[in-house]
Amino acid sequence: MRVVVAGVPGVGKTTIMEEVAKRTNYPIVNYGTIMLEIAKKENLVRHRDEMRKLPINIQRKIQREAAEKIGEMENVIVDTHLTIKTPAGYLPGLPVWVLEKLKPELIVVIEASPEEIAGRRAKDETRIRDAESLKEIKEHLEANRSSAFACSVYTGANVLILENNEGMVDKAVERFMEALK
Repeated sequence: MRVVVAGVPGVGKTTIMEEVAKRTNYPIVNYGTIMLEIAKKENLVRHRDEMRKLPINIQRKIQREAAEKIGEMENVIVDTHLTIKTPAGYLPGLPVWVLEKLKPELIVVIEASPEEIAGRRAKDETRIRDAESLKEIKEHLEANRSSAFACSVYTGANVLILENNEGMVDKAVERFMEALK
């Protein structure tokens, strides 16, 4: 089975994926890491947070190349974003050409409250994030949820909305594992 897991920055996706990795035989592939490797190889960026500021046509080219690589993998969990907030607006993380390569059977959308997300972002010193208001975070969550269902209509994949509330990682991981069965 090929699973796509997505959430806005700061939702706790990495934390959940680390726990899932301990409990399953599925390899976990980070879409952004594959894109970053491609972009660095082409000397386009130095770090991940620069990618969303590249010209859209370049982002799409890198996105296509990453989809081709990941599309060759079987029984994988793909850690990605449904939407990427760029200076030009939201870039779809799973446009049709990516979905055609990935062919997901399950799309997991990880969510938390805008307040929890803002708090997590404020504590994360490993990333260079643009400041967003609670209203902007809420809008991004809504864009992700809408995108997940649009992808589902195209692929026939199930969509699981997974709450990752503060102090409830184990509960979120258990629900994720149930969906994998």
